[in-house]
Amino acid sequence: MAVTIDDLKAVLYLDGDDEDALLQSYIDAADQFIIGAVGDEVPAFWDDSTVIMLHDLAVKSLAATYYQYRLSMSDTQTYQIDMTVNSILGQLRGRYASAKEAQDEASD
Repeated sequence: MAVTIDDLKAVLYLDGDDEDALLQSYIDAADQFIIGAVGDEVPAFWDDSTVIMLHDLAVKSLAATYYQYRLSMSDTQTYQIDMTVNSILGQLRGRYASAKEAQDEASD
């Protein structure tokens, strides 16, 4: 399952379609961020049902964060920490490392 605009609207409690293009861009950016942060050298990894579930949740969380903090401005430097995305990235990285190792062993 891929994250849809309606999925993200449900997370954000949004109605209407005025911001659909913006929401789609956040979904796309979040999707690419998650894949880039974990790895893309094991294509089958992203097809595993448990990985899909975690990936989709991370995309929803990160895309919602992009939406909610799109205009944040401050005189002081702050560091956003998205605990949901960070914890899911940790899980995905561990699973990815195992999948990569198995792929490498199979190719030897």
